[in-house]
Amino acid sequence: MKKLILASLFLTAQLFSLHSHAALFDDTEARKKILELEKTMQSQNQSTQATLSELKRNQQALEQRLTSLEAIAKNGLVDMQGQVEALKQENSRLKGDLELATHNLDLAQQRQKDLYTDTDVRLRKLESNTAPAAQAVTEAAPALAAKEAEEQKLLETANALSKDSRHKEAFAAYDKFLKDYPGSAAVADAMYGLGYSQFALKNYKSAIATQQKLLDTHADSPKVPDAMLNMANSQIQLGQVAAAKKTLRDLVKRFPDSEVTPTAQKRLKALESIR
Repeated sequence: MKKLILASLFLTAQLFSLHSHAALFDDTEARKKILELEKTMQSQNQSTQATLSELKRNQQALEQRLTSLEAIAKNGLVDMQGQVEALKQENSRLKGDLELATHNLDLAQQRQKDLYTDTDVRLRKLESNTAPAAQAVTEAAPALAAKEAEEQKLLETANALSKDSRHKEAFAAYDKFLKDYPGSAAVADAMYGLGYSQFALKNYKSAIATQQKLLDTHADSPKVPDAMLNMANSQIQLGQVAAAKKTLRDLVKRFPDSEVTPTAQKRLKALESIR
């Protein structure tokens, strides 16, 4: 730019010099020189104007870019400030949640500690209260074992007497067992043995009554099929054929896999052949 201005000044000076010394040259030659200088100066002015216009455009573009950059920077700063504020708020919320969770954890630990202490106290009190009872149970164990041994011995004695066909003695042993141990788990076995002894002693009605009681009070006992067969045999001895058939049919139907079922089937077949 500085060079262009100097060139313009130089041409102006030359033009002035030519006008001042026009008398020293021929008119045609002077005019020619003047025209050439004016043309050169005009061209140089045009070039200068073009350069100035280009500079102005560049300046405007730079100003626009600067404005845009300032706007971007300003907006970016605003967004960044907004993000920072949001992060601060989130951090405050998380801090509050953490403090609340810590407080709840402390409460839960304290409650657990209190519960443990209370449970321990109760257990100690319970242990102190149940110690005499436990001691009593321990002391009663030998007595219970002795009673169970006597119970088992009496039942085995009754069974041995029945096997030896000593039915009166067997009847007395079974009867004593049922009177002495009415809550025994072997009551059904003793009741069947009692009814069988009654049948062997030809006391058929009593045998039927005893076995029926077994069916009524111990329906789930394994001795039920044997009791039903003994009932049918007693009914046959009393001439109660229809009742015996019914008892045998029920036995075969309810207990098809019992050991006594084949015997019941043969006896039923024999009864059904009677007209």
